Amino acid sequence: MTDAVTMARAAIDAVHRRDPEVHDGIPDELAYADAVEAWLLRLHPAADPVLRLAARAQHLERWSLPRTSYPADRAGYLRWRTEQYRRQGALAARLCREAGIAEADALRVEALVAKARLREVDGQAIEDAACLVFLDRELAGFAAGHPDYDAARYVAILAKTLRKMSPAARDVALGLPLPEAFAALLRSAAATLRT
Repeated sequence: MTDAVTMARAAIDAVHRRDPEVHDGIPDELAYADAVEAWLLRLHPAADPVLRLAARAQHLERWSLPRTSYPADRAGYLRWRTEQYRRQGALAARLCREAGIAEADALRVEALVAKARLREVDGQAIEDAACLVFLDRELAGFAAGHPDYDAARYVAILAKTLRKMSPAARDVALGLPLPEAFAALLRSAAATLRT
Protein backbone atom coordinates (compact mmCIF):
# COMPACT_ATOMS: atom_id res chain seq x y z
CA MET A 1 0.00 0.00 0.00
CA THR A 2 2.80 2.46 0.84
CA ASP A 3 4.32 2.35 -2.65
CA ALA A 4 0.90 2.79 -4.24
CA VAL A 5 0.13 5.75 -1.98
CA THR A 6 3.50 7.33 -2.79
CA MET A 7 2.86 6.87 -6.50
CA ALA A 8 -0.69 8.22 -6.25
CA ARG A 9 0.51 11.24 -4.32
CA ALA A 10 3.20 11.91 -6.93
CA ALA A 11 0.63 11.60 -9.73
CA ILE A 12 -1.78 14.00 -8.00
CA ASP A 13 1.00 16.49 -7.38
CA ALA A 14 2.17 16.23 -10.99
CA VAL A 15 -1.27 17.43 -12.04
CA HIS A 16 -1.12 20.22 -9.46
CA ARG A 17 2.21 21.36 -10.89
CA ARG A 18 0.53 22.04 -14.25
CA ASP A 19 -1.55 24.86 -12.75
CA PRO A 20 -0.67 27.96 -14.80
CA GLU A 21 -1.19 30.23 -11.76
CA VAL A 22 2.13 30.38 -9.91
CA HIS A 23 3.08 32.51 -6.92
CA ASP A 24 6.53 32.55 -5.34
CA GLY A 25 7.54 29.76 -7.70
CA ILE A 26 4.82 27.36 -6.51
CA PRO A 27 1.74 26.48 -8.59
CA ASP A 28 -1.35 27.67 -6.72
CA GLU A 29 -2.98 24.26 -6.83
CA LEU A 30 0.07 22.60 -5.26
CA ALA A 31 0.18 25.23 -2.51
CA TYR A 32 -3.53 24.63 -1.89
CA ALA A 33 -3.02 20.86 -1.66
CA ASP A 34 -0.20 21.35 0.84
CA ALA A 35 -2.36 23.68 2.93
CA VAL A 36 -5.41 21.39 2.99
CA GLU A 37 -3.32 18.39 3.96
CA ALA A 38 -1.53 20.40 6.65
CA TRP A 39 -4.83 21.49 8.20
CA LEU A 40 -6.17 17.94 7.96
CA LEU A 41 -3.14 16.65 9.88
CA ARG A 42 -3.36 19.45 12.41
CA LEU A 43 -6.99 18.55 13.14
CA HIS A 44 -6.57 14.76 12.70
CA PRO A 45 -2.93 13.75 13.22
CA ALA A 46 -3.78 10.07 12.66
CA ALA A 47 -5.46 10.64 9.28
CA ASP A 48 -4.91 7.56 7.13
CA PRO A 49 -3.04 7.73 3.79
CA VAL A 50 -6.18 7.45 1.65
CA LEU A 51 -7.83 10.35 3.48
CA ARG A 52 -4.65 12.37 2.96
CA LEU A 53 -4.74 11.62 -0.77
CA ALA A 54 -8.34 12.83 -0.93
CA ALA A 55 -7.38 16.00 0.93
CA ARG A 56 -4.57 16.69 -1.55
CA ALA A 57 -6.90 16.19 -4.53
CA GLN A 58 -9.56 18.72 -3.50
CA HIS A 59 -8.81 21.23 -6.27
CA LEU A 60 -7.37 18.76 -8.74
CA GLU A 61 -7.10 20.43 -12.14
CA ARG A 62 -9.61 23.09 -11.05
CA TRP A 63 -7.91 25.60 -13.32
CA SER A 64 -8.92 23.62 -16.42
CA LEU A 65 -12.62 24.50 -15.99
CA PRO A 66 -12.76 28.26 -15.38
CA ARG A 67 -15.67 29.72 -13.45
CA THR A 68 -16.20 32.04 -16.44
CA SER A 69 -17.24 29.05 -18.57
CA TYR A 70 -20.61 29.10 -16.76
CA PRO A 71 -23.15 31.92 -16.29
CA ALA A 72 -22.24 34.46 -13.60
CA ASP A 73 -25.43 33.87 -11.61
CA ARG A 74 -25.94 31.56 -8.62
CA ALA A 75 -27.30 28.72 -10.78
CA GLY A 76 -24.23 28.95 -13.01
CA TYR A 77 -21.96 28.85 -9.98
CA LEU A 78 -23.70 25.77 -8.61
CA ARG A 79 -23.47 23.95 -11.96
CA TRP A 80 -19.78 24.87 -12.25
CA ARG A 81 -19.06 23.68 -8.71
CA THR A 82 -20.93 20.40 -9.19
CA GLU A 83 -19.05 19.69 -12.41
CA GLN A 84 -15.74 20.55 -10.73
CA TYR A 85 -16.44 18.08 -7.92
CA ARG A 86 -17.43 15.34 -10.37
CA ARG A 87 -14.40 15.86 -12.63
CA GLN A 88 -11.94 16.16 -9.76
CA GLY A 89 -13.26 13.02 -8.08
CA ALA A 90 -13.10 10.99 -11.28
CA LEU A 91 -9.56 12.16 -12.06
CA ALA A 92 -8.35 11.51 -8.51
CA ALA A 93 -9.79 7.99 -8.60
CA ARG A 94 -8.19 7.28 -11.98
CA LEU A 95 -4.78 8.46 -10.75
CA CYS A 96 -5.14 6.30 -7.64
CA ARG A 97 -6.05 3.22 -9.69
CA GLU A 98 -3.15 3.79 -12.07
CA ALA A 99 -0.82 3.99 -9.06
CA GLY A 100 -2.06 0.63 -7.73
CA ILE A 101 -4.46 1.81 -5.02
CA ALA A 102 -7.15 -0.78 -4.29
CA GLU A 103 -10.49 -0.18 -5.99
CA ALA A 104 -12.36 0.39 -2.72
CA ASP A 105 -9.84 3.03 -1.70
CA ALA A 106 -9.93 4.68 -5.13
CA LEU A 107 -13.71 4.88 -4.85
CA ARG A 108 -13.36 6.37 -1.36
CA VAL A 109 -11.03 9.06 -2.72
CA GLU A 110 -13.46 9.76 -5.56
CA ALA A 111 -16.42 10.15 -3.21
CA LEU A 112 -14.48 12.38 -0.82
CA VAL A 113 -13.16 14.62 -3.58
CA ALA A 114 -16.60 14.78 -5.24
CA LYS A 115 -18.11 15.89 -1.88
CA ALA A 116 -20.38 12.84 -1.82
CA ARG A 117 -19.50 12.03 1.81
CA LEU A 118 -19.80 15.42 3.49
CA ARG A 119 -21.93 14.06 6.32
CA GLU A 120 -19.43 11.32 7.14
CA VAL A 121 -16.47 11.77 9.48
CA ASP A 122 -13.86 11.76 6.69
CA GLY A 123 -15.87 14.13 4.53
CA GLN A 124 -16.26 16.52 7.46
CA ALA A 125 -12.53 16.34 8.19
CA ILE A 126 -11.70 17.46 4.65
CA GLU A 127 -14.41 20.13 4.69
CA ASP A 128 -13.00 21.50 7.95
CA ALA A 129 -9.51 21.63 6.46
CA ALA A 130 -10.70 23.34 3.26
CA CYS A 131 -12.69 25.94 5.21
CA LEU A 132 -9.69 26.69 7.40
CA VAL A 133 -7.53 27.15 4.30
CA PHE A 134 -10.08 29.66 3.00
CA LEU A 135 -10.15 31.60 6.26
CA ASP A 136 -6.43 31.41 6.94
CA ARG A 137 -4.99 31.93 3.44
CA GLU A 138 -7.66 33.09 1.01
CA LEU A 139 -10.01 35.46 2.84
CA ALA A 140 -7.87 38.56 2.27
CA GLY A 141 -7.62 37.86 -1.47
CA PHE A 142 -11.34 37.16 -1.66
CA ALA A 143 -12.05 40.49 0.07
CA ALA A 144 -9.68 42.34 -2.27
CA GLY A 145 -11.62 40.92 -5.22
CA HIS A 146 -14.96 42.05 -3.76
CA PRO A 147 -14.49 45.62 -2.50
CA ASP A 148 -18.19 46.30 -3.16
CA TYR A 149 -19.35 43.83 -0.49
CA ASP A 150 -20.52 45.40 2.75
CA ALA A 151 -19.98 43.99 6.24
CA ALA A 152 -23.38 42.25 6.27
CA ARG A 153 -22.54 40.35 3.10
CA TYR A 154 -19.19 39.25 4.52
CA VAL A 155 -20.86 38.11 7.73
CA ALA A 156 -23.33 36.04 5.67
CA ILE A 157 -20.48 34.47 3.64
CA LEU A 158 -18.47 33.70 6.76
CA ALA A 159 -21.54 32.27 8.50
CA LYS A 160 -22.01 29.89 5.54
CA THR A 161 -18.38 28.85 5.88
CA LEU A 162 -18.70 28.27 9.62
CA ARG A 163 -21.91 26.26 9.14
CA LYS A 164 -19.97 23.80 6.98
CA MET A 165 -17.48 23.21 9.80
CA SER A 166 -17.53 20.95 12.83
CA PRO A 167 -17.74 22.67 16.23
CA ALA A 168 -14.08 21.85 16.93
CA ALA A 169 -12.96 23.35 13.63
CA ARG A 170 -15.08 26.46 14.27
CA ASP A 171 -13.21 26.93 17.54
CA VAL A 172 -9.92 26.70 15.65
CA ALA A 173 -11.20 29.20 13.08
CA LEU A 174 -12.11 31.72 15.77
CA GLY A 175 -8.55 31.46 17.10
CA LEU A 176 -6.85 32.17 13.76
CA PRO A 177 -4.51 35.17 13.81
CA LEU A 178 -6.56 37.17 11.31
CA PRO A 179 -6.40 40.94 10.86
CA GLU A 180 -8.82 42.49 13.35
CA ALA A 181 -11.31 43.56 10.67
CA PHE A 182 -11.65 39.96 9.45
CA ALA A 183 -11.60 38.55 12.99
CA ALA A 184 -14.47 40.87 13.96
CA LEU A 185 -16.51 39.79 10.92
CA LEU A 186 -15.83 36.14 11.76
CA ARG A 187 -16.95 36.67 15.36
CA SER A 188 -20.12 38.35 14.09
CA ALA A 189 -20.72 35.41 11.76
CA ALA A 190 -20.23 32.95 14.62
CA ALA A 191 -22.73 34.90 16.72
CA THR A 192 -25.39 34.42 14.03
CA LEU A 193 -25.04 30.65 14.39
CA ARG A 194 -25.96 30.83 18.06
CA THR A 195 -29.16 32.81 17.52
